[in-house]
Amino acid sequence: MAQTAYDFDALQMDGSSVPLERYRGQVLLIVNTASACGFTPQFAGLEALHRAYADQGLVVLGFPCNQFGGQDPGSNAEIASFCELNYGVSFPMLAKIDVNGAGASPLYRWLAAEAPGLLGSKAIKWNFTKFLVGRDGQVLRRYAPQDAPERLKGDIEAALAST
Repeated sequence: MAQTAYDFDALQMDGSSVPLERYRGQVLLIVNTASACGFTPQFAGLEALHRAYADQGLVVLGFPCNQFGGQDPGSNAEIASFCELNYGVSFPMLAKIDVNGAGASPLYRWLAAEAPGLLGSKAIKWNFTKFLVGRDGQVLRRYAPQDAPERLKGDIEAALAST
């Protein structure tokens, strides 16, 4: 049974596996993304966080998801190209996943159980739900889709300051 975020693997855009163990000791901001969503401009804010804090140990991990209004129907290659061309995304974008239902990613099932949403809901409600994971691999906080990335700075700085 998974105890930390580092116990999971994810697929990269090319289909190869990446163990999240590679990020041990870093602060993770894990986000389910979409290319055609009202919140899509948050890619710019996520990239700004990545650029501002990567050298201090922040890793933003984007997981495209097409479960909400079919807002990310493209292939992994199309999604990667869109993110880079339109928002200059340089943080890791991983392969498209499901975040809810029977086919939900084990990582997302764990994140949602560790940090339930409003009224204890374990479901991910929409694109750009964000999870902040501390250096110890434990979920520190869940953020709603409408929480703009720049509003997370204080929590990210606190997480980066803890050892």
